[in-house]
Amino acid sequence: MKKLLLGAAALAFGIAGGAAQAADTVNLQLKWVTQAQFAGYYVAKEKGFYDDADLDVNIKPGGPDIAPPQVIAGGGADVIVDWMPSALASREKGVALVNIAQPFKTSGMMLTCRKETGITSPDDFKGKTLGVWFFGNEYPFLSWMSKLKIPTSGGAEGVSVLKQGFNVDPILQKQADCVSTMTYNEYWQIIDAGIPADELVVFKYEEQGVATLEDGLYVLEDNLKDAAFVDKMARFVSASMKGWEYARENPKEAAEIVLENDATGAQTEKHQVRMMGEINKLTSGSDGKLDPADYERTVSTLLGGGSDPVITKKPEGAWTHAVVDAIK
Repeated sequence: MKKLLLGAAALAFGIAGGAAQAADTVNLQLKWVTQAQFAGYYVAKEKGFYDDADLDVNIKPGGPDIAPPQVIAGGGADVIVDWMPSALASREKGVALVNIAQPFKTSGMMLTCRKETGITSPDDFKGKTLGVWFFGNEYPFLSWMSKLKIPTSGGAEGVSVLKQGFNVDPILQKQADCVSTMTYNEYWQIIDAGIPADELVVFKYEEQGVATLEDGLYVLEDNLKDAAFVDKMARFVSASMKGWEYARENPKEAAEIVLENDATGAQTEKHQVRMMGEINKLTSGSDGKLDPADYERTVSTLLGGGSDPVITKKPEGAWTHAVVDAIK
């Protein structure tokens, strides 16, 4: 009987101890499918950085039918990865998203053109057909055209805008002279399809002065009133940035970790290793803390998007350093 009592006591203590040590759950919603664009989070989970921070992180892949702001508004995530144009537009529409960290320092968005079209500078865009992503991704483009004073309504002095899907078919099939691409993804799809780099001309939004911030971490504003939530997010951001640092130092291993987490089996090692190299350029120089100057540039670009800007006024309270400042 004494042994049974001791055993029961030990079991009860174990259960209580386990409960006391239970890791805090974090549900992270990604902006897109599992790929090296999100390697830092997968690496942090695989290498135990989240475990070390007493976190149980559930990484939820995105896709064409998943809008991260809707997911977090519906309670399906604690934190999301989103581009700032989408986040600020959502905030203005009533989903009070706040940027708590900015792992991506640089924009990867480009316009990629066939050299045979004769396009060598933005001045040559007039009279051409340009493929543009919509669903909030068009605003940097519209701001750029507004800055260049080039109408987007077609004609010899304007550009014709082709609503581009999430592929590069328009440039391959010569339906468009240029298409939207990311440095780490669609640009390489064009090359893999048989058009070599020396037959292409690229215009990086970053170099054109109209880049907007991509792949930031956002939470709902009300949750930041809870000190325990802020502490949990501080641990999450700190561990995630360790994941990004590890990915930069070990790109091939990071790409392999991404592939191991790709439940669809759609990704290839060649593509993910190459993507990892490009993504690492975009996260380089970031310690996770949003640079207010980058934020102001993004807002200025979005407000300058022609007759239909993504936001109609300067946001208030759309970012905070409270989380990164709480990192111990």
